Amino acid sequence: MKLIIAAIKPFKLEEVREALTAIGVRGMMVTEVKGFGSQSGHTEIYRGAEYAVNFVPKVKLEIVVADAMTEQVVDTIATTAKTDKIGDGKIFVLDVEGAVRVRTGETNDDAI
Repeated sequence: MKLIIAAIKPFKLEEVREALTAIGVRGMMVTEVKGFGSQSGHTEIYRGAEYAVNFVPKVKLEIVVADAMTEQVVDTIATTAKTDKIGDGKIFVLDVEGAVRVRTGETNDDAI
């Protein structure tokens, strides 16, 4: 099993969710986060004063999938979240040692 963590632009969330559902992803966790990468924040003008926005709003998706689905899920997120502008986000893939469905006690692939 793999844990896929993706940081994407907030307005892309629904489009990415629909695309992932279409390929068979049955669940995900979504968190509103702030961060910065290459763009290192930006400046905005509010009530005539310019100020630095050091952290950019993002949405973090956490999805656990079977090993066989990993590449398809990563490709789906990457193509759906892409805007060709700076700050499109990042995707990380990590190994998952185990999973348990609390309600039924199912483990590993059966739990996801």
